[in-house]
Amino acid sequence: MPPEQTGNVSRRALRWSALVLGVVIVGVVVSGIVSRQSSDAKLREWTDAQAIPTVAVSKPNLKPAELTLTLPGRLEAYSRAAIFARVSGYLKSWNSDIGASVKAGDLLAEIEAPDLDQQLLQGRADLANSQAAATLSAATLKRRQTLLSSNFVSQQEIDERSADFASKQAQVKAQQANVDRLQALAGFKSVTAPFDGVVTERNTDVGALISGGAGSGAPMFVVSEMKKLRVYVNVPQSYASAIAIGGKATITVPEFVGRSFAATTEASSQSVDVATGTTRILLALDNSKTELKPGGYATVSLSLIRDNPPLAIPSSALIFDRNGLRVATVDAQDRIRFKTVTIARDLGREIEIATGLTADDRVITTPPDGVVDGDQVRVAGNAGEQSPPKTKTSER
Repeated sequence: MPPEQTGNVSRRALRWSALVLGVVIVGVVVSGIVSRQSSDAKLREWTDAQAIPTVAVSKPNLKPAELTLTLPGRLEAYSRAAIFARVSGYLKSWNSDIGASVKAGDLLAEIEAPDLDQQLLQGRADLANSQAAATLSAATLKRRQTLLSSNFVSQQEIDERSADFASKQAQVKAQQANVDRLQALAGFKSVTAPFDGVVTERNTDVGALISGGAGSGAPMFVVSEMKKLRVYVNVPQSYASAIAIGGKATITVPEFVGRSFAATTEASSQSVDVATGTTRILLALDNSKTELKPGGYATVSLSLIRDNPPLAIPSSALIFDRNGLRVATVDAQDRIRFKTVTIARDLGREIEIATGLTADDRVITTPPDGVVDGDQVRVAGNAGEQSPPKTKTSER
């Protein structure tokens, strides 16, 4: 083949080779650009997906209908009498100290009241004087009445004597009432126990000045019936209606660890204290062994049956802002829906909800900041977390 033809063939082959190489290079560049755009689109899609907050949800727990309500209580004597003096004087003697068991009518102390004794003597003397005057007036009236028929006395004089006799009789009754009053006061010189019980206080001693009838200051004695105790407990308003008269309760006290005592609900105040929002409940407790002491602290466990058992959610799910107390829930489209709720009872880690939720609601356990009603969220656990796509770099 001539050299000119050989040169033409070589140039043609080179052009074809260059053309094929160019096509290959263009294909590689185009493929790299398309791959990078696809990778960038996936990265943008993943980034947008990650911008949606992920939340953990749980359904409310339905609490049992039977509830044990534990509240602090106070033990009191079933009957307690603070004994004050009725007469003034000086304490002559006392017979019962603190802790002594006494029966109704037992002598606790005696008061020496010389002023009262002298008043009683004077009252009796005045009574005798009035009785003598009344006797004389009656005799005079009788004599005048016998002379009336013979006209030795006038009817006017008879009327005057009758009025005088009536006046003397009234004075006798007044003096008798005064003597009876002083005798009744003298009976209070002996201080006695009003009922069977235990002397829990003694605030006087021999020779002490006694001010009678004041009813102020410390009492001479305090007598308490301890074989039966009262237990007072303040129950929140929302649970007061669930406590039935005659219901049972369990009492525990710090001094008897591991022991409990049975009590019975006896009465309710039937009113709500404005300051505390509670109703005072009275329970009766048998203390025939006198193990428990009046005035002591007690823990009262009440069994309640609720007609509408509440739903419980974690306390971290509550949101309190200018819109009130709310809970964030997630609907079927995974969007946030806020619901206004009311609290039945705060248990610390859990909150019992009275109204606002249903058992099928999906409640966000820890709502993220800044979310608003209708925001899209991702529920944790519905789908696995995706890793960010890797971008491909074209090689040249």
